[in-house]
Amino acid sequence: MKSILADAKGRMEKSVQALKDEFNTIRTGRASSALFDKLKVEYYGEPTPLNQVATISIPEARLVVIQPWDKSVLGEIEKAIQKSELSLNPSNDGKLIRINIPPLTEERRKEYVKLAKNMAEQSRVAIRNIRRDANDELKKKQKNGDITEDDEKKGHNEVQQATDDFIEEINLLLEEKEKEIMEI
Repeated sequence: MKSILADAKGRMEKSVQALKDEFNTIRTGRASSALFDKLKVEYYGEPTPLNQVATISIPEARLVVIQPWDKSVLGEIEKAIQKSELSLNPSNDGKLIRINIPPLTEERRKEYVKLAKNMAEQSRVAIRNIRRDANDELKKKQKNGDITEDDEKKGHNEVQQATDDFIEEINLLLEEKEKEIMEI
């Protein structure tokens, strides 16, 4: 029974971590290196994560500076940023790329909040699916006589408590992200 709960909690933690990673890709009015986490650059014919070919720094609140280790990849980095869904205009000076992060329009902010809510809901669904799997496992063990009915009930309650805790964490993360997106 303990292993079922531990497994469920582990999977729930991974779902919450995945949501945090997803939230990092949502652009806010502030510069963040996390915006470029999923960006791939053609490097010697291979799609390579940007952070593996360049240093990304944030010298000011609305400025990102990308300095490639190999200057020959500057053009590819610039192309990858322009093709991305980030709606950013990189400026290339031959040595590094500067990107000014413009403030978001009200309409764009609302779109991002909607996107964040959708991501949070998907995570809640994932958590509930994990709960269902754990409860099914407990029922199966009780049916096979591996655990008593009381242990099954106790297990259901513990799984439900874990579910409530993780859903609460998701709600708090969403609330935080909404504030971050809506601040000017």
